[in-house]
Amino acid sequence: MIEKTFLTDSADQAGVLFGAYDANVSLIEERFGVRIFNKDGLIAVSGEEDGVSAALSTLEYMKKLALLGEDITPQRTEYVMTMVSDGEAGELAALEKGCICITSKGKPIKAKTVGQKKYVDKIAANTVVFGVGPAGTGKTFLAVAMAVAALRRREAARIILTRPAVEAGEKLGYLPGDLQCKIDPYLRPLYDALFEMMGAEGYARNIEKGIIEIAPLAYMRGRTLDDSFIILDEAQNTTPEQMKMFLTRLGVNSKAVVTGDITQTDLPFGKTSGLVEALKILDGIEDIAIHRFTEKDVVRHRLVQRIILAYEKHAREKSAKNEERHAKKTFRRRFGEGGQETR
Repeated sequence: MIEKTFLTDSADQAGVLFGAYDANVSLIEERFGVRIFNKDGLIAVSGEEDGVSAALSTLEYMKKLALLGEDITPQRTEYVMTMVSDGEAGELAALEKGCICITSKGKPIKAKTVGQKKYVDKIAANTVVFGVGPAGTGKTFLAVAMAVAALRRREAARIILTRPAVEAGEKLGYLPGDLQCKIDPYLRPLYDALFEMMGAEGYARNIEKGIIEIAPLAYMRGRTLDDSFIILDEAQNTTPEQMKMFLTRLGVNSKAVVTGDITQTDLPFGKTSGLVEALKILDGIEDIAIHRFTEKDVVRHRLVQRIILAYEKHAREKSAKNEERHAKKTFRRRFGEGGQETR
């Protein structure tokens, strides 16, 4: 057992690191098997050497985040601990700088994970970017933030947001109201992101001017989109034909971001996802980048990460059982129940 100390700038800062009801420190103690005490801003960490070292690395980076004005939440603490445990703590420095844009309420939008930072960097550097990964990783939100930032810098003249309305088979006519009322339920996540970036008034003004356009994917056919920042959301629900149609809408001085989660496809059974096919066909083409998020990039409630991991484990076990079942059937067809090869 050893004990090492960590000096904070003040007792208040130590309180921020500990979190409400010591929630952050409790997580660190449980993960690394250490004990942590606060002595008027001087934090003492005791335990086995490896655990103490990991806990101190976590606290040091959390202090940097606090100095940058970031919220030190249990979720953020878990992410830092995971990066430290995986030997990737050095990559965390990339998060210390870089603001994507400012919301209508003055809040800076930043990448919260290393995966998110790599994603926004790829969007900045490439014409077409595929953002693929589980729910809660910020795929759509960050793409909208990058679009708003490009619009403010006048790098794009308009923002076009689209997604397939799979639940209605792209046929929205039976829904009540005008076109806007019909498509609202499918495009609500895009509205929410724009409202946060621009505010209700800014959003309404840009919609009225035609600077922002939100429409179902079916309405993209036949168009050429110049000087635009285009986002295709929920792309796992596109067919191969729809995906090709969308990608060939790209015009001069335009950028496209395609987001989706290939584990949540709502297409009819046996129908190939256009996103899955595009990832295979377009991988390696210059000026097209593919970014794959992992469960570590989930920035929603920390329980979401555990749910994703549980489903992935279930999928692996199910796949293994199916393979075993198939192998047994193949064995019985070849050798019969008695183990003798049949001819």
